[in-house]
Amino acid sequence: MRIGHYQCICREHDFERNLETLRKGLRLAADANLDILSFPESSLTGYYRDGEMARVNSFSVESPEFKSAISITRDYESMVLVGFNELRGEKLFNSMAVIDRGTLLGTYSKAFPIFDYFEPGRDFPVFRKDELIFGIIICADSSYIEPARILALKGARLIFSPHNNLVNDPLDHALHVRASHTARAVENRVFMLRGNNVYDREDYGRLINHVPHYGYGDSFLLDPQAQCYAGAGMHAETLMIANIDFARYERPAWEVSQSRRSAEALLDTLKDTL
Repeated sequence: MRIGHYQCICREHDFERNLETLRKGLRLAADANLDILSFPESSLTGYYRDGEMARVNSFSVESPEFKSAISITRDYESMVLVGFNELRGEKLFNSMAVIDRGTLLGTYSKAFPIFDYFEPGRDFPVFRKDELIFGIIICADSSYIEPARILALKGARLIFSPHNNLVNDPLDHALHVRASHTARAVENRVFMLRGNNVYDREDYGRLINHVPHYGYGDSFLLDPQAQCYAGAGMHAETLMIANIDFARYERPAWEVSQSRRSAEALLDTLKDTL
């Protein structure tokens, strides 16, 4: 199966240009014959530190904005994962939509949002592409044990982990992120695809509270032994492509049952300890 992530620029306050980025990524995916293509966190809406701005740049799955994004995917064979600020009534979620040729298959909403204006998601759906079962976590979710473990217990062989990073220490952040994904890959015996964004050159060293922050990329795919299967590199807008033979990575039944067994044996002890 051919999997890709478009490490792209996700613009704030510019939905139309983000739609063009979606279209460009799908064209590249078609040229590469990709089965699944992921985009960064909040790629349709941009990612905001201010809750009011996040709400202004948000929409529901029934909105004209979302329907315009859906319509773009109809002409392409690749299944698409795309991020957006999702309105559900008065509540705001940080979500990824899974779309297959103009049909919304479902959404996943970030369980551990960084900003408290987002509602935390508590559903962990899995999706299917042919024989592959996959799931999604978003950015900070990868720093926690449970979200990826829940998806692995549901049968996920591949977990997408879209990010939208603007940080003041790219090296330290990149090392922490890779360590978290290494842990999630090994403890669950899954492929982990960390898919990040990049920033425009004029935003590359954006000042936040007088401190320069950087959008640096570094998307990568780890196999179940946490070996780097593919990488997009730093700072460049590019399509990362991986051709995965999942049959080479058959997961023995006992490996997933370890998580189930430890939960059954120690869940009460864990609750008492907490």
